[in-house]
Amino acid sequence: MFQRNAIKWLRNWRTKENRKPLIVRGARQVGKTSLIKTFAKEFNSFLSFNLENPDDLQLFSREMSAKELFDLLLSVRHKKKEGDILLFIDEIQNSPFAVKVLRFFYEELPDVYVIAAGSLLETMINTEISFPVGRVEFMALRPCTFTEFLGAIDEKPLRDMIENFDVPDVLHNRVMTLFNQYALVGGMPEAVAQYAKKHDLVALDNVYQPLLTSYSDDVEKYKKNETMRNVLRFIINKGWQYAASRITFERFGNSNYKSREVGEAMRTLQKAMLLELTYPTTETTVPFSDDMRKKPKLMWLDTGLVNYAAGVQSELFGKTDIVDAWKGKIAEHIVGQELLGQSNLFLDYRHFWVREEKNSQAEIDFLYKSRLYGAMPIEVKSGHNAHLKSLNLFMEQASCQYAMRFWAQPKTVDTITLPSGKQFTLYNLPYYYAGQVENIMDKIFANR
Repeated sequence: MFQRNAIKWLRNWRTKENRKPLIVRGARQVGKTSLIKTFAKEFNSFLSFNLENPDDLQLFSREMSAKELFDLLLSVRHKKKEGDILLFIDEIQNSPFAVKVLRFFYEELPDVYVIAAGSLLETMINTEISFPVGRVEFMALRPCTFTEFLGAIDEKPLRDMIENFDVPDVLHNRVMTLFNQYALVGGMPEAVAQYAKKHDLVALDNVYQPLLTSYSDDVEKYKKNETMRNVLRFIINKGWQYAASRITFERFGNSNYKSREVGEAMRTLQKAMLLELTYPTTETTVPFSDDMRKKPKLMWLDTGLVNYAAGVQSELFGKTDIVDAWKGKIAEHIVGQELLGQSNLFLDYRHFWVREEKNSQAEIDFLYKSRLYGAMPIEVKSGHNAHLKSLNLFMEQASCQYAMRFWAQPKTVDTITLPSGKQFTLYNLPYYYAGQVENIMDKIFANR
């Protein structure tokens, strides 16, 4: 299995002075278990328990202290209490005691490295399960990024060039071809691994279909009633067609479902990290305040799944510029996926900007929130700068002096003069840099 960038995050967690048990959160099949098993190779001993296994679950079925439980687990796996030990509890949502005991590992056995995960964990948090506040920490795992895709297909030198923001123009077309492949395949680890082996897109149907079926089957496990089950199934079956589009809950997808029903189902799927309801802001500076009264943009967890489930794979074949496919929605969706994929923080999500005043409508595809540098407007557009009217309107109001546009061409830098006389710098960047925005901003502001 290829290496995930999140391994660096785990290594930092391991060396933290006040390390707490870690909960790895993410949608089904984003590679949580594989990541932890890879990380486990760096320890002297690895104790792994999957609580979907009845025998493993039985070990967590009665109350005991963390020390008693740890001794029991060591005994069952025939391990000794020596060296660095990583304890991994998978599908932890199946045992309320396993969740509760995490706090006692933190208090009584701080030298033991404890990680937990669960495929249905997200829908149970704050309902059936309550995690010990202040005694655990969280990491989000999302689908593979483009640089992880490059690593999987053995293009590590190109990966390093992208991470260093240093792809020479002579290699631009080659990297764009690979990015277009990534936009088609997506970032689900099994799809990436299969494509790396065979380079056969048709064969990936055997990856996507079981994934979609498993998401649909999960509905049975977190539905509240029959109506909720039907709405959830409808969204999972039909909602992919609205990727990167602003939606309304009332009669979503030409259904007869009410706003309350669709909204509740969407929020349930958002907890499961299958989708994100990205709400707009009308503000131009951080902190952003999302306007929940306005229509959100529907972003799914993975563009490859969108292509397959929405039936738009054929639109991407042969396209030099993916912005020409499906009215630009695939380009916008994959850029959004790359923006979010930079982070392993669970509470990170995307923003976009709107102005909806009479006779003055405008929308910016993404408003990136940097922890160090504030707001960065991002457009996903091709063509001349004259087509960036919404961006120009935003920059007239904003205090920032920089903006980004992702496109299919090599990188260029323009100085734009607005009608007011204000100037800003526009970085026109190839799509393949979309996952490097924070690194790029480091370079921009270091050279000010």
